[in-house]
Amino acid sequence: MKKISILSLILSLFISTFAIANEVNIFNARHYKADAELYNKFTAATGIKVNLINGKSGALEKRMIEEGADSAADLYITADAGRCGAFQAKGMTQSGLTSPTIKSSVPNNFRTSHWVGVAKRARIIYYSPERVTGAELSGMSYEGLADPKWKGRLVIRKSSNIYNKSLVASLIANNGKKATAEWAKGVVANMARPSEGNDRAQIMAVAAGEADIAVANTYYLALMLSGNKGAEQQEAAKKVKAFFSKSRRKRNAYEY
Repeated sequence: MKKISILSLILSLFISTFAIANEVNIFNARHYKADAELYNKFTAATGIKVNLINGKSGALEKRMIEEGADSAADLYITADAGRCGAFQAKGMTQSGLTSPTIKSSVPNNFRTSHWVGVAKRARIIYYSPERVTGAELSGMSYEGLADPKWKGRLVIRKSSNIYNKSLVASLIANNGKKATAEWAKGVVANMARPSEGNDRAQIMAVAAGEADIAVANTYYLALMLSGNKGAEQQEAAKKVKAFFSKSRRKRNAYEY
């Protein structure tokens, strides 16, 4: 995405979706201090009050579906393009995100007329520097996760997780369904243990010696290193290194 004041983008989102009122309701599944600061700046700039209805994406979506046309939601902010696409497929979004600000600042592949990305992140590889060599990682890509050299050395969360669904979708878009199906078989064959836990659990597994490499989103390492999730996770994070795959660097295969 081009560098742009994200406040301007948020303003454009509001203007694109409904007539300006005295207040707006955001069903919010992103819980970051920086987001709250943006909403405060929006209110200061426009005089429009922002009402945040916070919760997990699943609970918020269930509520909006049950409320239907009577839902109080004006905007829904969540993480992952896959969730946005799935919610749209249920008929729960409306088109209208077509302002010049959105079109000029957000690339086509990060938006539709129903949803638009406001931030990017990446799903990367974490590895043990004690058990993984630079030669093994040289030229590593997402496709390389299926290489037999990683047999018994890989951990990744369940395929039902939306992050992995988005990763698989990007591989299908780039490599086709047949090749991606074979890739998935190779990944399963390389697993050090059955999939379990969240992204941080995969990083913890590498730190504990249960696996040599893991797949997880970038920001979890920073969260663990901060100590906000406890000393155990902080120490585990210090034992792994982050690696940005060749395919990500080359074609932004998994960013949003």
